[in-house]
Amino acid sequence: MNEQTTLDIPTEPTNDEVYLGTPFVQQLIKQLRAQDMNGTWDNKTDLQLLKPFIHTAEERRALPILGDPDPETLWRLELFYNAIAVAIERETGQMVSPMMKMSHEGFGRMVLLAGRLVVVNKQLRDVHRFGFASLAKLSEAGTKFLNEAVTMIRTYPDVAQYGA
Repeated sequence: MNEQTTLDIPTEPTNDEVYLGTPFVQQLIKQLRAQDMNGTWDNKTDLQLLKPFIHTAEERRALPILGDPDPETLWRLELFYNAIAVAIERETGQMVSPMMKMSHEGFGRMVLLAGRLVVVNKQLRDVHRFGFASLAKLSEAGTKFLNEAVTMIRTYPDVAQYGA
């Protein structure tokens, strides 16, 4: 009886659990939960909170090729980059400031600055379609920005700490 019970318990984490444990995704979840002032999302799982960042191929095809981003999409975009900024701060101890310039058509630029150092510089296009094909792609994108920024700060610490 104990053997069957032991076999039913997974010993390896699922793919989603692996991605949920990455520093970037953990920070994104914290950013999302911090936005819930009234406790509306308390009963939502982390995967449910991240669902608006994930677009299946069918969902992406349903989105128009041209369009203006809605406020909720812009909010998710800002949360994505804010989570990267805070994860960079936690890793390096260096304060990071996000700055976004966006046209009403969904074209613009996002930069993350540490001192005078630009640690992330992303040209944004078709923001109304912002999202990722899977949790794995979301995690990979955020982790890539995080790792590149940490490397940049460690390579140019004097520029990153300028004025601090």
